[in-house]
Amino acid sequence: MHMEYRYGLMTVQWDDKDKSLVLIDQRRLPNRLEYIRCKSHEQVADCIKSMAVRGAPAIGVAAAFGLALAAINSKAKDKESFMHEIDAAFKLLRATRPTAINLFWALERIMSKARGADSIDKAREAMLSEAVAMLKEDLDVNRRLGDHGSLLLNDGDRVLTHCNAGALATVGYGTALGVIRAAKEKGKRISVIATETRPVMQGARLTAFELKHDGIDVSIAPDTSVALLMARGMIDKVIVGADRVLRDGHVFNKIGTYQVAILAKEHNIPFYVAAPLSSFDLKSKVEDVIIEERAYDEVVKIARRRIAPKGIRVFNPAFDVTPPTLITAIITEKGVLEPPYEQSIASVFNL
Repeated sequence: MHMEYRYGLMTVQWDDKDKSLVLIDQRRLPNRLEYIRCKSHEQVADCIKSMAVRGAPAIGVAAAFGLALAAINSKAKDKESFMHEIDAAFKLLRATRPTAINLFWALERIMSKARGADSIDKAREAMLSEAVAMLKEDLDVNRRLGDHGSLLLNDGDRVLTHCNAGALATVGYGTALGVIRAAKEKGKRISVIATETRPVMQGARLTAFELKHDGIDVSIAPDTSVALLMARGMIDKVIVGADRVLRDGHVFNKIGTYQVAILAKEHNIPFYVAAPLSSFDLKSKVEDVIIEERAYDEVVKIARRRIAPKGIRVFNPAFDVTPPTLITAIITEKGVLEPPYEQSIASVFNL
């Protein structure tokens, strides 16, 4: 099951023969499993912006290939003109989503390969090679993260997760759901409660889809039911992903994560964040991070059908921030980080 999922249903794939990026169109799930083939950086940017591909690690790797496609498609005759085109593609891809740090990390990593090459052909080769390396790296990082996190789960645990931090949010294994997969691979019986995750329903559409695909016991619960489920003793642990982790332990993740963390604290339930080191932002302060505001229609419509009166105001932030005081531990590929986070994060980055 693990091998089938990891190499069969992969979110981000590179077709070297066709020189194209192949993405699962997550807007169509769970009813249809469809793929999008991107042959230009503009197509990749559109997929990121429209959330055809989403989840911080998957966005990062997709953007890396977007920049590589810009290099492959460039008709520039000299390095200066080439870098001008690549810089324009970099800016377009960078502007697609403002909160997930993996996007910026991945683009900078590819840009450094472009800058360091002494010819256009060498730049193309180095940029594509680095993007392919990042795809393979993501699978490996998530496996190691999952192995570390699986030690925190006991046989029979009932785990709540919010949004989708699974294979569909990464290249193909998952962060929060990677922990659950790894625990299952070790023979532990784990059942999952996935919140719907309004307004785009990533929990109901994506998390439930991939866990059911993997034969993992999953139930869906409305976002508004979390307090009652905890009060009834139906949840043993909470595991979520992260779009950005600051050096002091503040975590930016899908809107609703903060209130789940508050409720977990109130009910003495461990609250874990699973995040690769590529999701850490060691420079920004909380007030520096832009919280993305998304489209009006995501809130007032479900499946294109209007559910709210016309002319109404809407708040639709895509993310919130959970303070470190509410987080039991942060699971990374280099181990489990515990409070005080300023120290444990500094230690893992050798600061």
